[in-house]
Amino acid sequence: MAEGPFVTLGNVIAYDLLGLAPESHLGAAVQFFVMDTAKIFAMLVLVIYLMGLLRALMSPEKVRAYVRGKPVWAARASAIGLGAITPFCSCSSVPLFIGFVEAGIPLGVTFSFLIASPMINEVAVVILIGLLGWKLTLLYVGAGLLVAWFGGLAMERFRPERWVEDYVWKIQVGEAQTQTPDTSLAGRHRYALGEVREILRRLWKWVLIGIGLGALFHGYVPEDWVAAHLNESAWYSVPAAVILGVPLYSNATGVIPVAEALLGKGVAIGTVLALMMSIAALSLPELIILRKVIRWPALALYAGVLALSFTLVGWGFNWLT
Repeated sequence: MAEGPFVTLGNVIAYDLLGLAPESHLGAAVQFFVMDTAKIFAMLVLVIYLMGLLRALMSPEKVRAYVRGKPVWAARASAIGLGAITPFCSCSSVPLFIGFVEAGIPLGVTFSFLIASPMINEVAVVILIGLLGWKLTLLYVGAGLLVAWFGGLAMERFRPERWVEDYVWKIQVGEAQTQTPDTSLAGRHRYALGEVREILRRLWKWVLIGIGLGALFHGYVPEDWVAAHLNESAWYSVPAAVILGVPLYSNATGVIPVAEALLGKGVAIGTVLALMMSIAALSLPELIILRKVIRWPALALYAGVLALSFTLVGWGFNWLT
């Protein structure tokens, strides 16, 4: 793996420039922080720019047109696939939700999209491969796809249409249309650079917080304590991880450094995956945003379905590994 330069940078700053001892808690924490900060931001800039070039050809209208008119199973598969490559943030969740509703797409399919989008994105996948390896990445992506599929199905069973805010149904088609993008090479380049600036502006502090927490875990949390409280034999570790993730505000990208540090301390894979999923798709800010378009019963159902799904996924992976 191309980790050499980043490890070297961390060693130079922590041990050579700052004079910290490699065997000290502070030295290990600072080395981890410098190494992961350089590594993750380099990956972020590269991946966001490349995906921005592709996203310049996409629009909410194209996304809705692609999903609309397909059989439910095909629409769900398409929505989940689009969710994995479409940005999900506070500025896009409500317009996309409204757009899917106005296009006549079933709400269960829309919820599958909303579940998949924050958990599975190309930035997180690339960083996961670089930090944790392709096997864990495949486990995470596969679990996210399953949760999105069956979570949407579970939501359908409760007829969530009755809990959508009235104003959503009244929005006229075309009201939320966006400007036609410039799809020339120069236009796509400008769009990609704008994506890098905008996404980094929203992410940088949460990524640094995630790296900082990961560094603290890496340098200061005793392995014996972690093994005693969050190992695979402790059945409560998975639901505890899901609950812990709810008040935390980040996304799959920002929580990866924490996951890396937890795995390094011996925390079970299923517990770490449950925490990642909870932070990415079940955080309070995401729920507050969705409250703008759905009422409390639907919101509680959505949160409950996800919490149960993440817990089952975590237990399953802990049992298998």
